Amino acid sequence: MKQKICDTDSLDELSCREFTVQSAATEKDAFLIYVNQQCYAYENSCPHTGVNLNWQKEQFFSLDGLFLQCSLHGALFEPETGFCVRGPCQGQRLKSINIINEDGALYVAE
Repeated sequence: MKQKICDTDSLDELSCREFTVQSAATEKDAFLIYVNQQCYAYENSCPHTGVNLNWQKEQFFSLDGLFLQCSLHGALFEPETGFCVRGPCQGQRLKSINIINEDGALYVAE
């Protein structure tokens, strides 16, 4: 069964959507972002401590909208790559989630 995240027409620039990746054995918090007309999805877990990145529901971007920001210690991540450019986990990456766009909706790729 495909796991739908959202419809593409519900996304605006810098949109974020939280979702849970479900498999037979585990559930992982995740999020999808829409930036520069592209969608990216990552596990919602900081490489430094494992805490969720967002400081409020569906709030992952830094105030200037240029980076994803960890709410705990302010680490900054490139939206397109998940690469940490500043903070205690500098040089590490967020774990990406493969997604597919099918018939105007985004799904977790199996």
